Amino acid sequence: MFCGNVDIAENAAIMYSMLGCCKEHGVNFRQWMVFFLENIHNFDNDYSKDLAELLLHNFKLQNHNFNSSIS
Repeated sequence: MFCGNVDIAENAAIMYSMLGCCKEHGVNFRQWMVFFLENIHNFDNDYSKDLAELLLHNFKLQNHNFNSSIS
């Protein structure tokens, strides 16, 4: 990919990996990303919480009514 510099390329690779994981798990990328961004700061100061709660399979379990279409 043509990203301009290494930092941008790394960020793009992360986003493409997340998008691929969502596709593999049948999760709508936009819905998961909104969920992730809305909840990530809940983990800032409480180190007893497990970031795994934000992973795709847990997102599917917590959101039974999620839209499984890929966008």
